[in-house]
Parts: sequence; structure tokens; C-alpha cells
Amino acid sequence: MFKKYLPIFLITIFVLSIVLSSAVMAKETLVISTWGYNEDLLWKNLYKPFEEKYDCEIQLEVGNNSTRLNKVKMRQGSTVDVIYLAESYALDAINSGMIAELNRDNIPNIEKLYPVAKAPHGEQYGPAYTLVKLGIIYDQNAVEEPIESWFDLWNQSFEDNVSIPDFNTTAGPAMLIMAAEKAGVELAENPDQAFAELEKMKENVVKNYSRSSDVANMFAQGEIAAAPAMDFAFFRVKDAVDGAVWLNPEEGSFANFNTLNIVKGSDNQELAEKFINYAISEEVQTKMAMDKVESPLNTEVELTAAEAEGLTYGAELINSLNTIDWNLINENKEAWMQRWNRMFAY
Repeated sequence: MFKKYLPIFLITIFVLSIVLSSAVMAKETLVISTWGYNEDLLWKNLYKPFEEKYDCEIQLEVGNNSTRLNKVKMRQGSTVDVIYLAESYALDAINSGMIAELNRDNIPNIEKLYPVAKAPHGEQYGPAYTLVKLGIIYDQNAVEEPIESWFDLWNQSFEDNVSIPDFNTTAGPAMLIMAAEKAGVELAENPDQAFAELEKMKENVVKNYSRSSDVANMFAQGEIAAAPAMDFAFFRVKDAVDGAVWLNPEEGSFANFNTLNIVKGSDNQELAEKFINYAISEEVQTKMAMDKVESPLNTEVELTAAEAEGLTYGAELINSLNTIDWNLINENKEAWMQRWNRMFAY
């Protein structure tokens, strides 16, 4: 009787041994939600070395801030552990209860960051790992005089010659803040006057843009002479227009921090904390800076003037940047966006 079933028994044991062996050998997988740009350099400098260091696998979910955030909110098949978000979207995610609290003891490299980057949304949440800078790009061959101030964009000489970021972008709200400053009011106290001041610029604005690539195209086609834009857009514009220059306006450029957080419900929080710690290490931040992928926020990164060209680097510059009150913007986002869209309905 036993001999009759022996082959089946042996096959069963063999299959079970394979299954158990695979389970033991299976690597821990970290799912990361990010933008997807510079992916080859991120794999070279960050993802692949992390996989090797911690014997794990990384999977990416890519898309823009809002698409990825909504996917995690709706849990549409999302198993995200770590999420990259711009500052305002990170705040939205935190307020929506999507972000896990960190054990900062597992992320010692946070203490090596510039103070403004350590806890942009509170000690219990993730740090900023890089920042982008909003200033003005203009074609010096297409303007009568050099631009020096944000307020120069209101000058009549720029009629039908300026593009500004749409309100529903990372950069858009800064224009409303500068309109309030030009009007001599606080945006929180008097948004009506800020919008009235912004409307005075309307004749100069050809288009609201939503993508940095649109800025380069408009400059290349001679549609505009100036545009408030993020620093990463400058080199693309410079390739298209010989006369393109970058300006840090006299009132100051704006900083926008990109953050790293852990999604609440992650089954891999400890590994996720190791990833954040690795991403903000001096080693990784130096590699990213050298490849012109990201401006470093780790204070131990040391760059020469040539290596720092095109990056937002150094305490003096970083501390000089203006910041945006994203709590104020997010609280009024829907109403102000509708008002903005009515104003710039072309």
C-alpha cells in the first residue's frame, strides 16, 4: 500500500521543498512612488546600490504628484512604501492621514541636513531631500532692459510677452504671493487686492503653462521674452535660446522642497526608513549633485564652484530663499484656483 503512494509522496515533498526554499530566498521588495525623470541616474546612484546594500528589490510606480497621490488615496492596487512628493502635495497627504510617522532613530542622516530640510511638516514626518528654485528666465536679446525684480513682469513693455505658471502647479501660487507684495498687502488678509494686482498683469500674459517643457518651446518659438520658472527648466531654455539668462529677483527666489515619506500601512517601514536614510546620505547626495540630478541638502556635501553650477547649493543661498505657506494655499486652493482660471480664461 505504502509503495503504491510513494511516488506521489516524494513528488509532494519535492514541490514543498521548492516552495519553502523560494519563500526563504525571496527578497524583500520596496515599492517607491516617484516622478520617473532621470530614472537611469537614479538607478545608478541610488536604487541599485541600495538593492545591493540591503539585499532587496525596488519597484517603481511613476507619474506626476497628483496622479500618484490620488492612486494612493484610492488604494487602486497601490502597495507603495515610500512616496516622493513636492512640498504642497506632501502636506495634502499628511492632512489626509496617508503618511506614517517615522522613527527618526533609524534615520540618523536627518541630522546632517540643513535645518529647513529636517522637518518641513513636523518631526514625525519625512525630511526634504532636495529643493528646486523658482526665479525668472528671460531672453536678454528680446527685452529693452535687464529684468531685476518680480515686479518688472507687470511693465507694459512685456505686453503679450510673458508666460506664468498655472495656479495648480508647484510654482503658480508664488505669483499670487508676489502680486500681494506688489499691492502692499498680506495674501492671507487681503486676497482680493492680491487678485486685483495680478489682473493688472493679464495683458502681458500670453499663456499659463503647466509643464516646464512648454516654457522652452515658447521661448524657442519667440512667443515670450520672460517667464517665472523652476531652475531645472533653465538649461532646456538655454539650449533653445542663446540669450536666455537666469535671474534671482531682488525680492528673492522661492524654494520648493521635495520630500520623502512612508505611506501609512506599509509592511516595510523599517526598510523604508533605511531607504530614506540612504537617499539623504552624503555619498548619494554627492553623486546626485555631480550628475546634476538634484541640489543637495546634506551639509556634508562639498562641491567646487564648477560642480555646483546650476544647482542650489550652500547655506547662504538656501537660507536666502523665500518659502510658501502651503497651509494657506491648500486651505484656499479650490476657491483661488477657480478665481484664477476665470481671470485667465483665454
